[in-house]
Amino acid sequence: MSFTTCSILINRQPGRTVVLSRPLAKFLQVSSGRSGTLKIGSKTAGVTLRTVNRQDNTITLPVNLVGDLRLPRTGKCLIKSNGSGELQLGPVIGILTSTGGSAGAPFGSRTGFIREIFATGRDKAFHVAFSPNQVNWEAGEVSGYTLSREGKWVRKTFPLPDVVYNRLPSRRAEKLASMENFKERFVRRRIPLFNWSFFDKWDVYRLLDGESDAERHVPESAINPSPDEIRRLMEKHKFVYLKPTGGSLGIGIYRLTYTQGRGYFARFRRNGSNMLIRFGTFDGLMKLLRRHNINLQHYVVQQGIRLIELDGCPLDFRFHMTKNGQNQWVAAGIGAKRAGRGSVTTHIRNGGQLMTPEQALTRVYGASKASTMLDNAKDTAVKLSEAIERRYNHQLGELGFDLGIDQNDRIWMFEANAKPGRSIFKHPALKASGKATLTHLFNHCLYLSRFRARREG
Repeated sequence: MSFTTCSILINRQPGRTVVLSRPLAKFLQVSSGRSGTLKIGSKTAGVTLRTVNRQDNTITLPVNLVGDLRLPRTGKCLIKSNGSGELQLGPVIGILTSTGGSAGAPFGSRTGFIREIFATGRDKAFHVAFSPNQVNWEAGEVSGYTLSREGKWVRKTFPLPDVVYNRLPSRRAEKLASMENFKERFVRRRIPLFNWSFFDKWDVYRLLDGESDAERHVPESAINPSPDEIRRLMEKHKFVYLKPTGGSLGIGIYRLTYTQGRGYFARFRRNGSNMLIRFGTFDGLMKLLRRHNINLQHYVVQQGIRLIELDGCPLDFRFHMTKNGQNQWVAAGIGAKRAGRGSVTTHIRNGGQLMTPEQALTRVYGASKASTMLDNAKDTAVKLSEAIERRYNHQLGELGFDLGIDQNDRIWMFEANAKPGRSIFKHPALKASGKATLTHLFNHCLYLSRFRARREG
């Protein structure tokens, strides 16, 4: 298989003859006058291949073929050849999301992020962002949004893509049977779709169950806990976290503490403030949860960990993991988060502070040990990613982990997200890491769509 970059031109004359410049034809092992096929996304056409004596990497398509193949645009993209007359332009990279914003922001608050995705590999691929109702399975087409040369969003019809990056934003919608069936249709057409759906918290613990090397990094946890189970874990570990199974952003989390001789404490966030309430009895603590309409059937209780601290505040780390062009997991972006005073979590919205991991770990350990601890945490994040991937039934290309280091230097995993947020990349020192995650994801799309060399097995 041969891969290179080419420029697409259009011949206003009708026909089925595709013309390649001589250097491009030589690189792709194409001889003039032979029959072949040209493919873009899901569209294929029989063509006659001809070469022309010009010294650049150009391919010229007749105007009617442009319509038949739903060519997204002219200009640069990748081209590959199997050496037997089959050429493919692309790849067509699809971003599955929801639409419905304004003309200038068709994806609402996600528009800027999707624009960044499109900018990555702009001269090597075709990008289309679309929602489920914009797919025409019978025609093998998707009527989604792309960017014009002037940088404006335009609606255009594309072939079905070569690979799909799932960024649907709704947990509830993704649980619908109709959405599962929709995504399965890509699988049946052998179109890779990665980041299948959001994780619930218990999904991750279940996936790591039996993965002994990875499971040792997961705190003791129980789903749908009874009050007796909460009391047992509190007395065993001194404090626990009560977390909604489908939650995110630290919403609905309670830190419950037991101190012999002093009683029970609940720390939580309410109406924008951090709250701490003491109870003389365990029953008093349970009454508070009932008053807050906490249904334990939708919660996980998790062992509390005494984390390393900075200025007396706990510290944890967000690891943004991506697959790269060699199908390997990479810790592409890492942010350190220091909890706000009295906060139950390290989330920035709850008063936490964001910094680079090097800054935080150097202040805790000193420069030499900081480097060792960061390397250990990276190795752990890769190990966890590989373990989850082995047990998961669908393709993954991106994961987010909340990791912590306890006061004995042991590394723990508290959360895993299949569609991690990108708030850490707002930090000026982490912007380059944010771009690196998109570069890795683009290269992984090339890998999945077979637009780059890959070793099988």
